Amino acid sequence: MFHSQLDWLNTLKPNFKVLPLKERLLCGLGALLGLALSSLISWWVLGDINAWYIAPMGASSVLLFAVPASPLAQPWNIVVGNSIAAIMGVSCALYIPNLTEAFSVAVALSIFLMMTTDSLHPPSGAVAITAVLGGDAVRELGYHFIFYPVLLNSVLLMVIAIVFNRLIGKPYPQTPQLNQRTQDPTPTQKATIQPQDIQGVLDAQTQLLDISEYDLQKIILEAQHKASERQTQALTCADIMSKDVVSLQQDEDIHSALEKFKHMNLMSLPVIDTEQHLVGTLALYEVVEWFKHATDLPYSWKHQVKHIMLRQVVTVQPQQSIQDLVPYFVERSFNYIPVVEQQRLVGIISRADMIAVLNQQLAVKTN
Repeated sequence: MFHSQLDWLNTLKPNFKVLPLKERLLCGLGALLGLALSSLISWWVLGDINAWYIAPMGASSVLLFAVPASPLAQPWNIVVGNSIAAIMGVSCALYIPNLTEAFSVAVALSIFLMMTTDSLHPPSGAVAITAVLGGDAVRELGYHFIFYPVLLNSVLLMVIAIVFNRLIGKPYPQTPQLNQRTQDPTPTQKATIQPQDIQGVLDAQTQLLDISEYDLQKIILEAQHKASERQTQALTCADIMSKDVVSLQQDEDIHSALEKFKHMNLMSLPVIDTEQHLVGTLALYEVVEWFKHATDLPYSWKHQVKHIMLRQVVTVQPQQSIQDLVPYFVERSFNYIPVVEQQRLVGIISRADMIAVLNQQLAVKTN
């Protein structure tokens, strides 16, 4: 009996993923900072106005900091959605005497207009009700309520959400598509499911889904990647990497580095220290940029590789599957990926290495 009740309760739960503790704490910290900073700034700007902050911003913070990937949490939605709701709420409060009728009509009109302008934002429903039931402080503001506190609060919270999410590595606002170089589908999508296929299915839906086309594309590509792992031979990075690695020393002169680029005809090289630890990577275009400004005062002392190298490098371990490399070579156009073991550079895998292996596997399948 008890188990059947638990099963019934589970049917009421959403199919949400429970994030790790660190992620949950970051979401809460984001909301704390967002609400605290935006409310303090609002209070500083508005001074003695009683309605300097409104409760619906708490609901907006849930979306902006807990589910920033949601289409309902995008900057357009919070700013336009809250503004529309404020206009409807103030208008209904002024022209409909009965409060129940006023906030009911305000919310209904807000939903219609938000869906029409693609700016649906659930907390905006509370903004419309606040405009009607906010009391004398809101009533005295009239249509000024739209600009302050609603628009002011919305913009402040949105800006803080953008800064905070990017600091912790979450893309916000959402990028419209995966291919950042062109409007074309990514190489993987060209051979499998393309964005227009996903859009066609979404267009046929009669209800809104709280997931963006962008996220659907990412999920499908990752699922296809996992499926392909089961179908290919389990080669590791150690099996295909080049062990005789051409590299740069971090203390090496930039002029010397350029000679290596010219000699090897490469577009980028890994950078190591005296103990063979990988400390960065240097691209040829960064060397070219340095030569363009070599006579400028800020660049006069930057004459070593370590001064212009990129310190954040994507690396792999020798025992990793080569399938882990595919997204970097295909979707992000990497030229090579260093292989490290205990922080020491032990090999390198180029795009040519991957093409050769995948071509061999394709030949085996067709024979």
